[in-house]
Amino acid sequence: MDKLKVTYEVMLGLAAEMVWDECIRKHRREELYKGIDSALANGDKMAFTELTDELKSLE
Repeated sequence: MDKLKVTYEVMLGLAAEMVWDECIRKHRREELYKGIDSALANGDKMAFTELTDELKSLE
């Protein structure tokens, strides 16, 4: 029974880590979209290129 409990706790930890990673990725994606919008509004081609490249690598 202890082995089952340890396995369950490990699986819960992995699930929590997956949720946390997805939250961080979603937050970064939102920041990138805001930065891309700002770069477009300001005509900053370099920032636009860097941010879109990062967004592509994120997805």
